[in-house]
Amino acid sequence: SITEETVELLEPYLDMEDYNLETAKKVCGNVAGLCSWTQAMAYFYSINKEVLPLKANLALQEGRLAAAQMELNSAQNQLDEKQRELDEVQAMYDAAMKEKQALLDDAEACRRKMNNATALIEGLGGEKLRWTASSKNFQNQITNLVGNVLLATGFLSYSGPFNQEYRNLLLQSWKKEMDNSKIPYSKNLNLTGMLVDNATVGEWNLQGLPNDDLSIQNGIIVTKASRYPLLIDPQGQGKIWIKNKEKNNGLQVNS
Repeated sequence: SITEETVELLEPYLDMEDYNLETAKKVCGNVAGLCSWTQAMAYFYSINKEVLPLKANLALQEGRLAAAQMELNSAQNQLDEKQRELDEVQAMYDAAMKEKQALLDDAEACRRKMNNATALIEGLGGEKLRWTASSKNFQNQITNLVGNVLLATGFLSYSGPFNQEYRNLLLQSWKKEMDNSKIPYSKNLNLTGMLVDNATVGEWNLQGLPNDDLSIQNGIIVTKASRYPLLIDPQGQGKIWIKNKEKNNGLQVNS
């Protein structure tokens, strides 16, 4: 509770040369204590005069600091909330980008498949006419199959003993009978092509069978007939062919 007025009243005494603790002790110990206390109070006032504004300013700054700290905490909370929202949005963005890339990959794969399919369709487009003709030809073959098989069976069963000219006459007479009986057959039927393929004929030629139509027909009868054939072979061509053909099958020859 000391004031500036009290300190001013004390100053004349404080400024005296003998107003000190050592001089006061010589007079009276109690007076020395009072002297020392008054000096301390005056000194305290001078110090406190500077400290009080500092304390007030400290309290003010502490209030400001507390307010700033509250604002900082609020801002930090907002920042944390925004960071969580950002993380969620980032996760959604990453998922969307991943899905987008997957869709792009699927689209690219579909585009490649479409291009391949388009190229295939364009490439096969030129085959349409051939396939249509082949389909019609297959249908005709199915329709004429009974008659063709009948002609091939007759050829294998009855034409063996005859020469090429008589075999043709037999075939023509059979076709007339089939026309009368309305049995369908292929008008341009090639019995050789029906009963044996070109690769087999080529192999027979390598084995010694002549390449003329009669010899090839004889080879068909020999290999396709259900009965053992009798070969009348004055030139020995059939004998050579059979030996070469069956040499790897354990053929036994009685000369």
